[in-house]
Amino acid sequence: MESKDRVIAALNHREPDRVPFDFGGNPNAGIHNIAYRRLLELLGIEAKIKIDEIITQQAKIHEEVLQKLHVDVRKLDYPVAGVSEYRIREEGKYTTFIDSYGIKWAKPKQGGLYFDMISHPLSGSISEEQISTLTMPSLPDKERLKALKVKAKNFSEAGYAVLVPEPGGGIFELASWIRGFEDIFLDIAGNSTLLERLLDRLVEYRLSYWRLILEEMGEYVDIIAEADDVATQSGMMISPKAFRSILKPRYRVIFSFIKRKAKKPVYICFHSCGAIREIIPDLIDVGVDAINPVQVSAADMDTNSLKSDFGRDITFWGGGVDTQKILPRGTTVEVKEEVKRRITDLAPGGGFIFAAVHNIQADVPPENIMAMWESLMEYGKY
Repeated sequence: MESKDRVIAALNHREPDRVPFDFGGNPNAGIHNIAYRRLLELLGIEAKIKIDEIITQQAKIHEEVLQKLHVDVRKLDYPVAGVSEYRIREEGKYTTFIDSYGIKWAKPKQGGLYFDMISHPLSGSISEEQISTLTMPSLPDKERLKALKVKAKNFSEAGYAVLVPEPGGGIFELASWIRGFEDIFLDIAGNSTLLERLLDRLVEYRLSYWRLILEEMGEYVDIIAEADDVATQSGMMISPKAFRSILKPRYRVIFSFIKRKAKKPVYICFHSCGAIREIIPDLIDVGVDAINPVQVSAADMDTNSLKSDFGRDITFWGGGVDTQKILPRGTTVEVKEEVKRRITDLAPGGGFIFAAVHNIQADVPPENIMAMWESLMEYGKY
């Protein structure tokens, strides 16, 4: 089977020839540049590493590596909105930048692995006018759209599943980053009118983004990657009641717009870390086709029971190997056994696209990455 057919079969809950493999296609199935450098050395590939996503410091995976590892998904790598326009500054012990929303990010020069937020443009007491005048990132211009369309066409004609990522964080994530986490939770408790106005501005921007993408290159797009981290490792960040009243209706607007504007059937893969079992039926209800990353170490996220309860209605995009303990600190044997177990749980009947649980971090040995891949190739055949 061609890669695209393999991925679409899995998304339609049919068994392809083997479990599809994603590495760097979904925005949260990538690899930190330090781990990637070691992987290239192990593979004997000499190549310059480029940063694919500045905040998490993911590497842009070379096409040679994607082909060597039989990766089935290709991402259209438009820079994440919000950090597509920025200027790096050196401030004492930190490297910093301010993104298009006005959020300031910093990474320690010594030993820093990622950028973290250090200030928020709408923290504290705010007015509706401040929300209305908040700067939004620029949408891709005509030249950028043209270049993306050529890339999408080339990927599609080469037989790969083409994925377009969301424009930089989910609506709840972005609201949290713009307001700050303390203020956003206070908003949920007692100032929901302003919060909902901010969310609606972010929804408006998102619809404009998807309109452009789908009108320009919708005939080549197979998967839309949407996202919103709404859970921690132990449970939901906000109550399911608040999720259903504040976020779910806005997801429905976004996802129905995407499917209505698409020029052919398109699948929505929704990313949320953590313990999201309680809201999986809600995600199915608003049109989500696949969930990512399937955080197997989080509460109530056992792959066997997830497959049993939801496997007929949703595809699991991820969950292939735990990235918190097993992948960085396990032996190659332990990695292979973990992969075998997850395939056994999630692969029957289709509805499974293999990826590690979230991005491969800087401390993961390249031998464990290859053990993961070897086990997938061995046990992932139907």
